[in-house]
Amino acid sequence: MATAIDTATKPAETIGDRCQPAVAVVNLHKAFGQHKVLNGINLEVAPGATMAVLGRSGTGKSVLLRLIIGLAQPDSGSIAIQGLDISSLSTDQLNGVRKRMGFLFQHAALYDSLTAAENVGFPLEHHRREMSRSERNDRVHGLLMEVGVEDSADSMPSELSGGMQKRVGLARALALDPEILLLDEPTAGLDPISSREIDTLILKLQSEHHMASIVVTHDLFSAKTISNRLALLDQGNVVIEGTFEDLRNSDLQFVQEFLQQP
Repeated sequence: MATAIDTATKPAETIGDRCQPAVAVVNLHKAFGQHKVLNGINLEVAPGATMAVLGRSGTGKSVLLRLIIGLAQPDSGSIAIQGLDISSLSTDQLNGVRKRMGFLFQHAALYDSLTAAENVGFPLEHHRREMSRSERNDRVHGLLMEVGVEDSADSMPSELSGGMQKRVGLARALALDPEILLLDEPTAGLDPISSREIDTLILKLQSEHHMASIVVTHDLFSAKTISNRLALLDQGNVVIEGTFEDLRNSDLQFVQEFLQQP
Protein backbone atom coordinates (compact mmCIF):
# COMPACT_ATOMS: atom_id res chain seq x y z
CA MET A 1 0.00 0.00 0.00
CA ALA A 2 1.32 3.45 -0.86
CA THR A 3 2.26 5.77 2.02
CA ALA A 4 2.36 9.50 2.64
CA ILE A 5 6.15 9.44 2.11
CA ASP A 6 6.18 7.83 -1.31
CA THR A 7 3.14 9.71 -2.64
CA ALA A 8 3.96 13.18 -1.34
CA THR A 9 5.57 14.45 -4.55
CA LYS A 10 3.51 12.47 -7.06
CA PRO A 11 0.62 13.98 -9.03
CA ALA A 12 -2.80 12.79 -7.87
CA GLU A 13 -3.66 11.03 -11.11
CA THR A 14 -0.57 8.76 -11.00
CA ILE A 15 -0.88 7.27 -7.50
CA GLY A 16 -2.74 4.16 -6.47
CA ASP A 17 -2.72 0.63 -7.84
CA ARG A 18 -5.61 -0.38 -10.08
CA CYS A 19 -4.84 -4.06 -9.43
CA GLN A 20 -5.75 -3.55 -5.78
CA PRO A 21 -9.37 -3.65 -4.52
CA ALA A 22 -11.25 -0.64 -5.81
CA VAL A 23 -12.34 0.17 -2.26
CA ALA A 24 -11.16 -1.42 0.99
CA VAL A 25 -12.68 -0.32 4.30
CA VAL A 26 -10.89 -1.63 7.41
CA ASN A 27 -12.18 -1.36 11.00
CA LEU A 28 -13.95 1.92 10.25
CA HIS A 29 -15.40 3.88 13.17
CA LYS A 30 -17.46 7.08 13.05
CA ALA A 31 -19.51 8.76 15.75
CA PHE A 32 -21.34 12.06 16.05
CA GLY A 33 -21.13 13.03 19.69
CA GLN A 34 -22.28 10.04 21.71
CA HIS A 35 -24.05 8.48 18.74
CA LYS A 36 -21.96 5.70 17.17
CA VAL A 37 -22.79 5.48 13.47
CA LEU A 38 -20.15 3.02 12.27
CA ASN A 39 -18.67 0.59 14.75
CA GLY A 40 -15.61 -0.98 13.12
CA ILE A 41 -16.95 -2.14 9.74
CA ASN A 42 -14.92 -3.97 7.11
CA LEU A 43 -15.85 -4.06 3.42
CA GLU A 44 -13.97 -4.73 0.20
CA VAL A 45 -15.09 -4.08 -3.38
CA ALA A 46 -13.15 -5.68 -6.24
CA PRO A 47 -12.47 -3.81 -9.50
CA GLY A 48 -15.58 -3.96 -11.68
CA ALA A 49 -17.75 -5.43 -8.91
CA THR A 50 -20.84 -3.92 -7.28
CA MET A 51 -21.52 -3.90 -3.56
CA ALA A 52 -24.99 -2.98 -2.27
CA VAL A 53 -25.07 -1.62 1.28
CA LEU A 54 -28.42 -2.23 2.96
CA GLY A 55 -29.91 -1.35 6.30
CA ARG A 56 -32.56 0.59 8.12
CA SER A 57 -32.51 4.40 8.28
CA GLY A 58 -29.79 5.74 10.54
CA THR A 59 -27.44 2.78 10.21
CA GLY A 60 -24.67 4.84 8.62
CA LYS A 61 -25.05 3.87 4.96
CA SER A 62 -24.83 7.40 3.56
CA VAL A 63 -22.16 8.33 6.10
CA LEU A 64 -20.07 5.47 4.71
CA LEU A 65 -20.25 6.95 1.21
CA ARG A 66 -19.26 10.40 2.49
CA LEU A 67 -16.24 8.87 4.24
CA ILE A 68 -15.20 6.97 1.11
CA ILE A 69 -15.25 10.08 -1.04
CA GLY A 70 -13.47 12.11 1.63
CA LEU A 71 -16.30 14.49 2.48
CA ALA A 72 -15.97 13.43 6.13
CA GLN A 73 -13.19 11.91 8.19
CA PRO A 74 -13.42 8.64 10.17
CA ASP A 75 -12.64 8.59 13.86
CA SER A 76 -10.43 5.55 13.31
CA GLY A 77 -9.82 2.81 10.76
CA SER A 78 -8.78 3.19 7.15
CA ILE A 79 -10.20 3.60 3.67
CA ALA A 80 -8.06 2.61 0.70
CA ILE A 81 -8.95 3.54 -2.87
CA GLN A 82 -7.11 1.28 -5.31
CA GLY A 83 -4.65 0.39 -2.56
CA LEU A 84 -4.06 3.98 -1.45
CA ASP A 85 -4.97 5.01 2.10
CA ILE A 86 -6.74 8.32 1.52
CA SER A 87 -5.91 9.57 5.03
CA SER A 88 -2.27 9.92 3.94
CA LEU A 89 -3.00 12.22 1.02
CA SER A 90 -2.56 15.92 0.56
CA THR A 91 -5.65 17.93 -0.41
CA ASP A 92 -4.53 18.04 -4.05
CA GLN A 93 -3.94 14.28 -4.12
CA LEU A 94 -7.31 13.58 -2.49
CA ASN A 95 -8.98 15.74 -5.13
CA GLY A 96 -7.16 13.73 -7.77
CA VAL A 97 -8.46 10.47 -6.33
CA ARG A 98 -11.97 11.93 -6.21
CA LYS A 99 -11.79 12.47 -9.96
CA ARG A 100 -11.70 8.67 -10.30
CA MET A 101 -15.02 8.45 -8.46
CA GLY A 102 -18.48 9.43 -9.66
CA PHE A 103 -21.14 10.25 -7.07
CA LEU A 104 -24.91 10.12 -7.57
CA PHE A 105 -26.60 11.93 -4.69
CA GLN A 106 -29.85 10.66 -3.23
CA HIS A 107 -32.00 13.38 -4.81
CA ALA A 108 -29.76 13.88 -7.87
CA ALA A 109 -28.68 17.28 -6.39
CA LEU A 110 -28.72 19.05 -9.73
CA TYR A 111 -27.94 22.75 -9.81
CA ASP A 112 -31.33 24.46 -10.13
CA SER A 113 -29.97 27.36 -12.16
CA LEU A 114 -28.29 25.18 -14.79
CA THR A 115 -29.81 23.20 -17.64
CA ALA A 116 -29.42 19.43 -17.80
CA ALA A 117 -26.53 19.81 -20.24
CA GLU A 118 -24.86 22.46 -18.10
CA ASN A 119 -25.15 20.23 -15.03
CA VAL A 120 -23.42 17.38 -16.86
CA GLY A 121 -20.76 19.71 -18.22
CA PHE A 122 -20.00 21.28 -14.84
CA PRO A 123 -17.29 18.74 -13.80
CA LEU A 124 -15.67 19.00 -17.22
CA GLU A 125 -15.39 22.78 -17.03
CA HIS A 126 -13.70 22.57 -13.64
CA HIS A 127 -11.52 19.48 -14.06
CA ARG A 128 -10.91 19.07 -17.79
CA ARG A 129 -9.76 22.55 -18.71
CA GLU A 130 -7.56 21.09 -21.44
CA MET A 131 -10.72 20.18 -23.38
CA SER A 132 -12.03 22.65 -25.92
CA ARG A 133 -15.62 23.86 -25.65
CA SER A 134 -16.50 21.73 -28.67
CA GLU A 135 -14.98 18.64 -27.05
CA ARG A 136 -16.87 19.29 -23.82
CA ASN A 137 -20.13 19.77 -25.72
CA ASP A 138 -19.59 16.51 -27.58
CA ARG A 139 -18.85 14.71 -24.31
CA VAL A 140 -22.00 16.11 -22.67
CA HIS A 141 -24.17 15.19 -25.65
CA GLY A 142 -22.78 11.66 -25.66
CA LEU A 143 -23.44 11.21 -21.94
CA LEU A 144 -27.00 12.52 -22.21
CA MET A 145 -27.59 10.09 -25.07
CA GLU A 146 -26.11 7.26 -23.01
CA VAL A 147 -28.62 7.80 -20.20
CA GLY A 148 -31.54 8.48 -22.56
CA VAL A 149 -32.26 12.17 -21.95
CA GLU A 150 -30.61 13.85 -24.92
CA ASP A 151 -33.91 15.53 -25.83
CA SER A 152 -33.93 17.29 -22.45
CA ALA A 153 -30.49 18.88 -22.73
CA ASP A 154 -31.88 22.42 -22.49
CA SER A 155 -34.44 21.65 -19.76
CA MET A 156 -34.09 23.00 -16.24
CA PRO A 157 -34.14 20.47 -13.37
CA SER A 158 -37.60 21.71 -12.30
CA GLU A 159 -38.92 20.66 -15.71
CA LEU A 160 -37.68 17.08 -15.34
CA SER A 161 -39.38 14.14 -13.63
CA GLY A 162 -37.64 12.44 -10.73
CA GLY A 163 -36.48 9.62 -12.95
CA MET A 164 -35.07 12.01 -15.55
CA GLN A 165 -33.26 13.97 -12.85
CA LYS A 166 -31.63 10.72 -11.70
CA ARG A 167 -30.54 10.04 -15.29
CA VAL A 168 -28.98 13.49 -15.58
CA GLY A 169 -27.30 12.92 -12.21
CA LEU A 170 -25.86 9.66 -13.51
CA ALA A 171 -24.58 11.39 -16.63
CA ARG A 172 -22.87 14.00 -14.47
CA ALA A 173 -21.37 11.27 -12.27
CA LEU A 174 -19.86 9.70 -15.41
CA ALA A 175 -18.49 12.95 -16.84
CA LEU A 176 -14.90 12.36 -15.73
CA ASP A 177 -15.00 8.68 -16.78
CA PRO A 178 -14.68 7.35 -13.20
CA GLU A 179 -13.39 3.93 -12.22
CA ILE A 180 -15.57 3.84 -9.09
CA LEU A 181 -19.24 4.85 -8.92
CA LEU A 182 -20.95 5.68 -5.61
CA LEU A 183 -24.75 5.67 -5.67
CA ASP A 184 -26.82 6.98 -2.75
CA GLU A 185 -30.39 5.64 -2.93
CA PRO A 186 -30.58 5.70 -6.77
CA THR A 187 -34.26 4.60 -6.83
CA ALA A 188 -35.51 6.59 -3.82
CA GLY A 189 -38.69 8.53 -4.48
CA LEU A 190 -39.37 6.86 -7.81
CA ASP A 191 -42.39 4.82 -8.84
CA PRO A 192 -41.78 1.10 -9.45
CA ILE A 193 -41.54 1.45 -13.24
CA SER A 194 -39.04 4.32 -13.04
CA SER A 195 -37.07 2.42 -10.38
CA ARG A 196 -36.69 -0.60 -12.63
CA GLU A 197 -35.66 1.65 -15.52
CA ILE A 198 -32.91 3.15 -13.36
CA ASP A 199 -31.79 -0.36 -12.36
CA THR A 200 -31.56 -1.36 -16.01
CA LEU A 201 -29.62 1.80 -16.82
CA ILE A 202 -27.16 1.21 -13.97
CA LEU A 203 -26.54 -2.35 -15.16
CA LYS A 204 -25.92 -1.08 -18.68
CA LEU A 205 -23.49 1.59 -17.48
CA GLN A 206 -21.63 -0.87 -15.26
CA SER A 207 -21.23 -3.26 -18.18
CA GLU A 208 -20.06 -0.59 -20.61
CA HIS A 209 -17.74 1.33 -18.27
CA HIS A 210 -16.43 -1.62 -16.20
CA MET A 211 -16.67 0.41 -12.99
CA ALA A 212 -16.65 -0.76 -9.42
CA SER A 213 -19.78 0.46 -7.65
CA ILE A 214 -21.08 0.89 -4.14
CA VAL A 215 -24.84 1.31 -3.94
CA VAL A 216 -26.59 2.45 -0.77
CA THR A 217 -30.25 1.54 -0.97
CA HIS A 218 -33.43 0.60 0.89
CA ASP A 219 -34.68 -1.08 -2.28
CA LEU A 220 -34.03 -4.80 -1.83
CA PHE A 221 -35.16 -5.67 -5.36
CA SER A 222 -32.79 -3.08 -6.78
CA ALA A 223 -29.91 -4.35 -4.63
CA LYS A 224 -30.51 -7.91 -5.78
CA THR A 225 -30.70 -6.79 -9.42
CA ILE A 226 -27.63 -4.60 -9.75
CA SER A 227 -25.12 -5.95 -7.21
CA ASN A 228 -22.74 -8.90 -7.02
CA ARG A 229 -22.59 -8.80 -3.23
CA LEU A 230 -24.63 -7.24 -0.46
CA ALA A 231 -23.72 -5.99 3.00
CA LEU A 232 -26.43 -5.56 5.63
CA LEU A 233 -25.74 -2.99 8.36
CA ASP A 234 -27.38 -2.71 11.77
CA GLN A 235 -26.37 -0.46 14.66
CA GLY A 236 -23.12 0.42 12.95
CA ASN A 237 -22.04 -3.16 12.27
CA VAL A 238 -22.00 -5.41 9.21
CA VAL A 239 -24.44 -8.15 10.18
CA ILE A 240 -23.77 -10.21 7.07
CA GLU A 241 -21.95 -9.74 3.77
CA GLY A 242 -22.25 -12.01 0.74
CA THR A 243 -24.45 -12.85 -2.22
CA PHE A 244 -28.22 -12.53 -2.10
CA GLU A 245 -28.40 -16.30 -1.69
CA ASP A 246 -26.12 -16.03 1.35
CA LEU A 247 -28.53 -13.55 2.91
CA ARG A 248 -31.57 -15.62 2.01
CA ASN A 249 -30.01 -18.73 3.57
CA SER A 250 -28.90 -16.96 6.73
CA ASP A 251 -30.20 -18.19 10.09
CA LEU A 252 -29.97 -14.72 11.61
CA GLN A 253 -33.38 -13.41 12.62
CA PHE A 254 -32.55 -9.80 11.75
CA VAL A 255 -31.53 -10.82 8.23
CA GLN A 256 -34.73 -12.75 7.63
CA GLU A 257 -36.88 -9.93 9.01
CA PHE A 258 -35.10 -7.45 6.75
CA LEU A 259 -35.60 -9.64 3.69
CA GLN A 260 -39.31 -9.98 4.44
CA GLN A 261 -39.96 -6.25 4.62
CA PRO A 262 -42.56 -4.99 2.13
